[in-house]
Amino acid sequence: MLDGRKVTSRAQWVGERRPELLALFQHYMYGGIPPKPAHQQAKVRGEYRDFLEGKATLKLVTLETGGAPAPRIDLMLITPKPLSGQPATAPVFLAMDFCGNHALTADPRVPLAHSWLGGMCASCSNNAATEAARGSEATNWPIEEIVRRGYGLATFCSGDVDSDRAEVSDGLYAWLADGDPARNSPTNRGTIAAWAWGFQRCVDYLLSDPAVDPHRIAALGHSRNGKAALLAAAFDERIAMAFPHQAGCGGSAPSRGKTGESVKAINTRFPHWFNARFKEFNDEPELLPFDQECLVALCAPRPVLFSAAEGDQWANPAGQFQVLQGAGGVYQLLGAEGLAATEMPPLGRLVDSRLGFYIREGKHSMTADDWRVFMDFADKQWRRTR
Repeated sequence: MLDGRKVTSRAQWVGERRPELLALFQHYMYGGIPPKPAHQQAKVRGEYRDFLEGKATLKLVTLETGGAPAPRIDLMLITPKPLSGQPATAPVFLAMDFCGNHALTADPRVPLAHSWLGGMCASCSNNAATEAARGSEATNWPIEEIVRRGYGLATFCSGDVDSDRAEVSDGLYAWLADGDPARNSPTNRGTIAAWAWGFQRCVDYLLSDPAVDPHRIAALGHSRNGKAALLAAAFDERIAMAFPHQAGCGGSAPSRGKTGESVKAINTRFPHWFNARFKEFNDEPELLPFDQECLVALCAPRPVLFSAAEGDQWANPAGQFQVLQGAGGVYQLLGAEGLAATEMPPLGRLVDSRLGFYIREGKHSMTADDWRVFMDFADKQWRRTR
């Protein structure tokens, strides 16, 4: 506990320490995650059972979180067609993407993203999606293989919640500020918390969809999106598993780490990602009343996989491994396995314990091979056979 008392029981963790950590992370780092909107609506814009030559159903849903200018989230849900003798519902990876659902598949029925897109997105014009961008990210999102292995995929674009710009908020925080600039300051915005809120709104819908297994929804994201996926899982126990891929500082790596991106570096380059108080620790992150092992502990006893790349030292793979080690005590307190490794594994070998770790060759990226590791880990944790 913050007052120095040891946590020695499940009841004390659930009733005292977990709520304390939730409050501390919001106060000192991420800012508050807004509550569920009072008038959220889900509108199915299209449902196509002929996707992937009939192997899957493509459903296009718009989540309206309030009246204009509240965020409007386009959710793409792809679920495998149940085979004879198989369950009617599928476990689902819920992932936030950078460049819009249209970039993941060339299917022309998927609408182009309506939100602002960053310069990293291919075939965009003036930060807007174009027809030429369809399927531009498909090689990194192996949808057909995901479906073949019995998983569903639900995706939404970060810009639908709030665009990734320090100088502009055109989504959640603009709506909540109601025209008051003082309530939407770039240095106190907390965009990662907004994106976590977006994950939670998508979970609201997925729990109601008859093709989705409501007990097996995993949150997944790469880099900054991985930070949001981990935060969403930590704060929302409806999320059954977390995959923060190469999430680095502010996500899966320690704030007190000496390798790679520092608290000062991330706050300087991305002032809108965290709240103002987090910037007070730029030069002395050791004064934070927590580190990221506490965020992972908030997921306990649910499975979490950290995945990294040898060439991505900016994300501090060794520090990520240490974070998992640090969270293990809470998992053990709750009767679950922690990290079943005492040292980092060789490249390409998955540690598939409840707290899992994987490091490969290469650099900062998400690939089809990474997805195979994600599915292998989910197979193990959810006791699925291929």
